[in-house]
Amino acid sequence: MSSSVPIDKAYAHCQSIANDHYENFPTASLLLKKELRPAVAVIYAFARAADDFADEGDFTKEERLQKLDDWEYQLDLCLENKSDNLVFIALADVMHKFSLDAQLLRDLLTAFRMDVNFQGFESLGELMFYGKHSADPVGRLMLALHGINDVKALQASDAICTALQLTNFWQDFKLDIPKGRCYLADEWLGKLGVSRDDVLSGQTNIQTLQPAIDTAIAETQRLFNHGYTLLPYLPFRLRLQIAATLAGGTSILHATQALNNPLEERPTLGKLDWLKISIKIVSMALRPTYYAKRGNI
Repeated sequence: MSSSVPIDKAYAHCQSIANDHYENFPTASLLLKKELRPAVAVIYAFARAADDFADEGDFTKEERLQKLDDWEYQLDLCLENKSDNLVFIALADVMHKFSLDAQLLRDLLTAFRMDVNFQGFESLGELMFYGKHSADPVGRLMLALHGINDVKALQASDAICTALQLTNFWQDFKLDIPKGRCYLADEWLGKLGVSRDDVLSGQTNIQTLQPAIDTAIAETQRLFNHGYTLLPYLPFRLRLQIAATLAGGTSILHATQALNNPLEERPTLGKLDWLKISIKIVSMALRPTYYAKRGNI
């Protein structure tokens, strides 16, 4: 049976969650159509809670996994309009209005479970699998809200989202390695005669690891290049949003590549960088076909 909670109250709850957190999730972007912002806030509230469950350090791994299982159970109830959780009451409404694929939400939960059980990545394929679950669903959900379902557009969106996820990995070596997290694929490290444990123990230096980092950045750039083919499929406001995402993501990737030692430094963007990004955003928005054909950066 459906909940007696007013739907406006459920949406307001999700919006308050979105308002209280800053993330790279476009919950408040003025580039989003006003009528889509509540739906984006609901999706954010779902993902924010799941992310918190995965990251709650005061709970054991088993407890965090149980919280994620319980969250997926609420999703199951939501699909039958039986949940009394405010997030899922709103989510049920959004999924019905926009015909959203529940599997995309399940994929996000799979990625959060992978975070809890993190053991590194053996190959590029495993990195791509993680991106498929951690990042790609966000892009696909955004396209669904805009009624875009072309296969080539979805594939290009996936490329952008996974590239952003990988860029985040490569810019944060300085933060992640001390926490016991090395995201470089074992297959890249193995070619250099080192292991993930060597990296985590500090037994390797930038001269040794640079070829693996170069490979990581090249694979990420390849994905960004594919992502430019998404631009012509988008309405202008969304195109501006994605152009900003592409310009910012590639700039961070290039800044990471330019570091003398990404193991000890994080990339930063200066005023000139932001000026170049702004010019490129406008150019991409006005000439989407040109960028799609060139795969330019």
